[in-house]
Amino acid sequence: MSRARQILGKTGEDLACRELERRGYAIVARRYRQRSGELDIVARDGRAFGEAADAITGFKRRRITQLARDYIMRHHVSNCPCRFDVVSIQFDSGEPVIEVIQNAFDA
Repeated sequence: MSRARQILGKTGEDLACRELERRGYAIVARRYRQRSGELDIVARDGRAFGEAADAITGFKRRRITQLARDYIMRHHVSNCPCRFDVVSIQFDSGEPVIEVIQNAFDA
């Protein structure tokens, strides 16, 4: 991965965390890595679920679900309800446009 792409990814992740915190989420972990992939952000939100969206491919959903199960097992949080939110950041128009899609897909 190029240095510019790494910087863009880190900037996007920082923006996503700030937006999630602004919306009342608590950031639990960042960059949770396993051999099969990475969860950029693990966060808690006590509010109700939002609408589903088709933002992630089936392959990506399965991989993220597998990583999430691994995280839950290793960090002993199995008694906590879980959902998958997606943070979309568009840099096209100068200021970043951030959208949070709650409950974007089912496990």
